[in-house]
Amino acid sequence: MPFVRGVWVRRVSAGVGALALAGLAGCSHVPLVGHKPAPPPPATAGGIGVNGYLWRATLDTLAFMPLASADPYGGTVITDWYTNPEKPDERFKCTVYILDSRLRADGLKVSVFKQQRDATGNWVDSATAAQTETDIENAILTRARQLRLSNVKG
Repeated sequence: MPFVRGVWVRRVSAGVGALALAGLAGCSHVPLVGHKPAPPPPATAGGIGVNGYLWRATLDTLAFMPLASADPYGGTVITDWYTNPEKPDERFKCTVYILDSRLRADGLKVSVFKQQRDATGNWVDSATAAQTETDIENAILTRARQLRLSNVKG
């Protein structure tokens, strides 16, 4: 009897092992025959994490300001202080956040910082006009639309 029972236990163990391997094979990332891998999403197709048109338009629009930092994966562009030669007593700095991988008006946030020189020659923070940020956002969006249309046409 012990011999028969040993054969039965071995067969059950082999069956359980085969089922376990089959279950693990289902978790495999190897595609089935004829299965095509999914294409990458549009946000990563160009190699950056944000909308490529908004990114390029931001760099084009703020090209007159010195660039302090640009992160194409996080979607942030930070400029250094820019002083207009006609007004040497004030300077501006911009930060642009690209929030979406789609070309949308709400996928962009611009912050503008302004400093003015006081009587002692030190830079002091001052308020910017609310319209300034909106104007820069609109300029970036207009440029992004132009880039998209030029890409679609040819």
